[in-house]
Formats: sequence, C-alpha cells, structure tokens
Amino acid sequence: MAFVHGKGAYFALDNSGGSLTDISAYLNDVSFPQSVETAETTAFGASSKTYIVGLKDSTVSLSGMFDSTLDAHIQGVLGQAASLSFAFGTAGSSPSGTNPIYSGECFVTSYDVSPPVGDVIPVSIELQVTGDVSRATS
Repeated sequence: MAFVHGKGAYFALDNSGGSLTDISAYLNDVSFPQSVETAETTAFGASSKTYIVGLKDSTVSLSGMFDSTLDAHIQGVLGQAASLSFAFGTAGSSPSGTNPIYSGECFVTSYDVSPPVGDVIPVSIELQVTGDVSRATS
C-alpha cells in the first residue's frame, strides 16, 4: 500500500484565455466529491428497497490564501458561459499507477474572500463539474 502526503497535491484551472494554469501555490485544500444519483424502483409487496443507477455528479471545493494573481485569474473566469478545463492530481501534475490525475470541464459557481483582522486572508472557490471526469494513471 502506498500512502501519499497531501503536500504534493496539484490543481490547475483554465484562465480567461483558455490556458490550463497551475494555481496550486495559492491553495491548501481541495475537496472533490463525486456522486451517483439513484432512483428507487421498489414495488408493492417488496420487503426491501431496490434502486437503479442514474446520473453522475461532481463538484470541487478549493480553499487557500488570497493573492492578487489568483484573484485576477478567478475574476476573469467567474460567470464565464464557456466551461473551463481543470486538472487535479493527488500527488503532483504527472499521473502514475498509484497517483491519478482527474480532469474535466467545470464552471466557477462561487468565489469568497473573507479577510479576518488577525490572520491570512482566506479564499474559497466552488466549481460545478459538467460532463464526465477522466482519471489518468499514466
């Protein structure tokens, strides 16, 4: 079993010019939940529920520290009608057999800058994935 430390995580997002840009240096947390809808198919007389699989869905939540470069990047794509490419690596930007790169298309749905009086200014960015997510291991 090969465990991986989170310090090597990688995240890239298209800029307003459509170029995939590494924004890892501004982030300290990535949450990438993936889910699948299920529809209940239980009929009268059944003693246990039954289901069928429906559509996949995924979002990405990014957290990090405010920087004017990151701010300009996100402001340039916030509300953009065309989807943005993203790439997320659990252990860097190069996939390997044990460290995949997930990629796909998304929209920026939320951007929050919340400066506290006595600490680093945090940012949070929410992305809605559109379409399939690819997983590369080589």
